[in-house]
Amino acid sequence: MKARWHEVILAESEGTVVVEGNHYFPPQSVVREYIRESATRSLCPWKGQAHYYDIVVDGDVNKDAAWSYPDPKEAARNIKDHVAFWKGVAIEE
Repeated sequence: MKARWHEVILAESEGTVVVEGNHYFPPQSVVREYIRESATRSLCPWKGQAHYYDIVVDGDVNKDAAWSYPDPKEAARNIKDHVAFWKGVAIEE
């Protein structure tokens, strides 16, 4: 699977974890130069607190277009530090 925005591959892995229809990419598969942590947080009752990231490509910013669970609840332990994408980021095989 690949995550792509503005023709740039943000993450690529054969080992994503699908939760609630979202592909969570392993942390080592994410190209960190294109994401920066934002102050946005949200709370999922069974996964825990999500931390969001802005995607930045060639000066264009896609605010809060990626998220992860750095300290998930037990039920979501399998996606710890994995990154998922939305807001126009294409997920492709």
